[in-house]
Amino acid sequence: MLPTPEQVKNYIAAGLECTHLEVEGDGQHFTAVIVSEAFAGKRLIQRHQLVYAALGDRMREEIHALSMKTLTPEEFK
Repeated sequence: MLPTPEQVKNYIAAGLECTHLEVEGDGQHFTAVIVSEAFAGKRLIQRHQLVYAALGDRMREEIHALSMKTLTPEEFK
């Protein structure tokens, strides 16, 4: 069964405190806008690693592709 955008959103939110989170997708390919204070002071790759850590094995097993914008609350304003 393919994950829904809502499920992917819940997976991310369960593992990463977000102030704003949008996820769209078709079950295999997803795009996300993720705003978190945890991204402060981190480079892009470090931000993406935080999201991948929140998704855990789901990134390999359920989600084929995830394109993301990772922003701090200040950057999102």
